[in-house]
Amino acid sequence: MLNTAAALLVALSALGPAGVDEDPAPVLEVVTVNGSGCKVGDADVETDGRTFKIGYHTFLARAGNGSAPTDFRKNCQVALRVNVPQGFTYGLGRTSYEGYTHLQDGATGLNRVNTYIQGMSQTEYVNHPFTGPFSDSWETHYRPDIAAIQWAPCGSPRLININAEVRASIGSADPDRLNFAIVESSRGAVRVKRC
Repeated sequence: MLNTAAALLVALSALGPAGVDEDPAPVLEVVTVNGSGCKVGDADVETDGRTFKIGYHTFLARAGNGSAPTDFRKNCQVALRVNVPQGFTYGLGRTSYEGYTHLQDGATGLNRVNTYIQGMSQTEYVNHPFTGPFSDSWETHYRPDIAAIQWAPCGSPRLININAEVRASIGSADPDRLNFAIVESSRGAVRVKRC
């Protein structure tokens, strides 16, 4: 009797857990990294299945100390292509941005991250404001609940777009002193589900 029960357990374990439906591993590709804060070719990109990491070289907004009028705001748009098997869809599960900001008393800064699916009007964004005096590293997180993820339409491949910006404003600070906000890197991951 014991041998029969043991053989049955071994056979059942080979079938795998009942009711478990594993999502397929997507193939993630960073198609473009471009904007006023990241000229084409001016970023280091790494991908690994469902995750990405980008290092920026010149994603910097500045104000004061002889800065040009257009230096106060810089942006960088990242476009992601996700390949999944038929019958599945995908969305941005999370992303984060890391940087450093230096502001004099009276100056302000901002990091904004805006996400959307190509061809769809729905957008999500998160703001991370700064008020001078401030001089420190920071990190901005976008991580929606699964019910709030923007999913690509089933059977209609679309790019996931992430548009990030940094701003630095003099406000009431001394215009002869430099204020800046710099983005050093970003990372993120996509989620997959059945249609």
